[in-house]
Amino acid sequence: MGTVVEAANKGANGSILEKRKPTIVFVLGGPGSGKGTQCANIVEHYGYTHLSAGDLLRAEIKSGSENGTMIQNMIKEGKIVPSEVTIKLLQRAMEESGKDKFLIDGFPRNEENRAAFEKVTGMEPSFVLYFDCPEEEMERRLLSRNQGREDDNIETIRKRFKVFLESSLPVINYYDAKGKVRKIDAARPIEEVFASVKAIFEPKNEKAD
Repeated sequence: MGTVVEAANKGANGSILEKRKPTIVFVLGGPGSGKGTQCANIVEHYGYTHLSAGDLLRAEIKSGSENGTMIQNMIKEGKIVPSEVTIKLLQRAMEESGKDKFLIDGFPRNEENRAAFEKVTGMEPSFVLYFDCPEEEMERRLLSRNQGREDDNIETIRKRFKVFLESSLPVINYYDAKGKVRKIDAARPIEEVFASVKAIFEPKNEKAD
């Protein structure tokens, strides 16, 4: 189905982005793994642009565009938004930012997302930052953060974690086989986790662990 979209993307955005040769880092981690906090730290210290696939989809819906209405209807009907749609939004955000270092948060969610991203954009991530956190710790964090999120009850949390494992682990395994995964023990306090993040983004300072 996505051939027209792919061709348009490739012609419009893909080629310009490819010429710019941006640094792309996929950021993956289960719900409550603390990746949002660490993304904010990376943006502040290393000048990356943070792009969340979920935020981009929500913004598109809010904009009331034709595309946004289509996305909203698909979500209402319980359908999965096609990879090409999300990738198109990511490409546009990268293109419009004028920047060349990106953290792509919460994407690819599955193998199909991953393959489509590489096919449509012609690009691969420099590496994948994987925040590894045990289920019990994620549950504890999500239940105690009390942000009034409807999806933060124990059953839903366990379901979200199961979905994360089933869909995202094949992506992590794929990139791990290529030596591209930087795995971080995310069960520790924020400062300790960021020390490990620093060691990845500042290869010269490998003293930090």
